[in-house]
Amino acid sequence: MRYVNNALAALDDFYVRRGLGKAGIAREDIPKTAPKAMNGPAQIRWLRAIEDWPHVRDRALALLPFYAGLRIGDAVALDVPDVRISARKGVLVVYGKGGKVREVPIHLQLRQPLMDWLDERRTWKHATAQRALFLNRRGGRLSARGASAVFTAIAEAAGLEDPTTAHIGRHTFVTQLIRGGEDLITVAEMAGHARLDTLRVYSQPTEEDKHHALRHLTVDR
Repeated sequence: MRYVNNALAALDDFYVRRGLGKAGIAREDIPKTAPKAMNGPAQIRWLRAIEDWPHVRDRALALLPFYAGLRIGDAVALDVPDVRISARKGVLVVYGKGGKVREVPIHLQLRQPLMDWLDERRTWKHATAQRALFLNRRGGRLSARGASAVFTAIAEAAGLEDPTTAHIGRHTFVTQLIRGGEDLITVAEMAGHARLDTLRVYSQPTEEDKHHALRHLTVDR
């Protein structure tokens, strides 16, 4: 809806510049709740399903939105040199929307899965000739569609009630940081958001928050 409203604002601007006045098209109503994210129990089930998943590549891929806030396009665009792990620390060099580059610290729980995949990747077809971090079975770069299928399969294995995608994993990353009290500028830089207004919606109540609020009401037992 925000993209629609931005496009309509651009149309208004075009009309004004042509001397025609605003186009006057009604805007879409923006939701008053935070983007959907996994709650605590769902997060545990998701992480356990990843831990039990038999494929090393998929385990590393599935953790990137949750622990690094990557979009699925960001993840499949990663090259091997973009994973920079030292003895104590590590960062991901992420090329996001508009060619903007950001560095995201590698979470401790993400470090070993990435190292395991880098070790196994050497045995894959065309691995030495291909820069892509995540390969498909033919030795080419894994596509966003192929990566989405990985998330869908793991979510089904986790038995989650609600559909879980890479984007929901990313929303969960951002939600946890903001509700944990982290500075908006820091979170925006890590998540690759150009505008702080985009992040403020995460501080709004979720549907779960609204249901949880009912616990204060008196009932006759």
